[in-house]
Amino acid sequence: MKTLAHPGDKDELVHRLRRLQPDSVRHWGRMSAHQMVCHLNDSLLLATGQRAVSHAITLPSRTIIKWIALYLPLRWPTGILTRPEVDQEARGTRPSDFRADVARQEALMQEVIAQRGKLRGAVHPIFGRMSERAWLRWAYLHTDHHLRQFGE
Repeated sequence: MKTLAHPGDKDELVHRLRRLQPDSVRHWGRMSAHQMVCHLNDSLLLATGQRAVSHAITLPSRTIIKWIALYLPLRWPTGILTRPEVDQEARGTRPSDFRADVARQEALMQEVIAQRGKLRGAVHPIFGRMSERAWLRWAYLHTDHHLRQFGE
């Protein structure tokens, strides 16, 4: 199971991220490649507690849906709306310098890994309270999902 807990899995994501270009064409959704990188940055800031995000936690989302999303070998569906605080067309961070934002994503992945021991119990806006293992799995899957959005 791929996760940011495994150095090779993180290296794979970094390699794919570095291939991304500002004009990479999306296969679904409405974000540009640059907006997507900022969305990933905002999402990892959420994981480390540096960004507050409104919650939409329900009993199914914090139990069944979380388990399916994190542990079944299925690709995440497209078209699921995100929270406004990590939506670059709403209150998410606006893109500025593409390469700087990509470098920030790499640094934030490393920061999430360095936060091991502190991630346990942090609250995801949809899945609710998550273990460290779940956060590291989610971080891999979320990044993978959006890189595939742009063919990476």
